[in-house]
Amino acid sequence: MKNIGIIVGSLREGSFNKAVANYVSEQFPEAYQTTFIDFSKLDIYNQDLDETPPESWVAFRNSVKGLDALLFVTPEYNRSIPGGLKNALDVGSRPYGQSVWGGKPGGVISVSPGAIGGFGANHHLRQVLSFLDVYTLQQPEAYVGHIEGVLDDGGQVVDEHTKQFLDDYAQAFIRWIEKF
Repeated sequence: MKNIGIIVGSLREGSFNKAVANYVSEQFPEAYQTTFIDFSKLDIYNQDLDETPPESWVAFRNSVKGLDALLFVTPEYNRSIPGGLKNALDVGSRPYGQSVWGGKPGGVISVSPGAIGGFGANHHLRQVLSFLDVYTLQQPEAYVGHIEGVLDDGGQVVDEHTKQFLDDYAQAFIRWIEKF
């Protein structure tokens, strides 16, 4: 059984990203288990706390350690990733030499109401993941734009073109994971 951690960059209750992540999580075969990793309660990273880390850091790090792969689904905030997501990446990467991220295969999907589908966030996240030694799937790239036309009022992915794209992405991600 492979355990895939899904990290949604948006903390919003009616998050478009969570809707996409939910859809993709259902595309994995039975040999894959998905776990949504919550970072909403993480204390802000401060190196002064590394010797006696807050319980939120310890719990978060432990939730990521045992994962076989990571799938990030994120919005774009000001042409980059949300601050909460960056904090989660920082908390998981420290103290130096004890990162919980390294050596895992990863995937990135960015979601936006805009036309370019969170391109800036997608690439900023890839840059950080590269440094953290997460082997990020390069192709296909996944930018989901005009998201409000993709979901129904209940937050379900209903656009057939987008469903097919996300299905294909999930299959490519599975092939990527299997290489590890």
